[in-house]
Amino acid sequence: QVQLVESGGGLVQAGGSLRLSCAASIRSFSSRIMGWFRQAPGKEREFVAAVSWSGGNTDYGDFVKGRFTISRDNAKNTVTLQMNSLKLEDTGVYYCAATVGGRTWPTPSYEYRYWGQGTQVTVSS
Repeated sequence: QVQLVESGGGLVQAGGSLRLSCAASIRSFSSRIMGWFRQAPGKEREFVAAVSWSGGNTDYGDFVKGRFTISRDNAKNTVTLQMNSLKLEDTGVYYCAATVGGRTWPTPSYEYRYWGQGTQVTVSS
């Protein structure tokens, strides 16, 4: 059974930081590309960041512009998203996602097959 559990969301003022974590209960974690997505109210889900199998490659949505950092720990089956310089428009539900094994890098969003329940991030002025 696959389980992705996000934590670390909350309320933060604009300009502040949050650190999101995803604990994965999933076979062959190190063979999967891991990603973060977000969905704001009334908007479609969008790609935030992805990290390759060993963590050596990362990819980010255009809006990130150096503010976020994704990383993974294959020994602990965890993925982390460090978010700095948060803006009001970063508000939304953040989801951890995993591909099946063997995907190419970078991988399109439709290759993510497993999803967590999400964690709310609210940025206030």
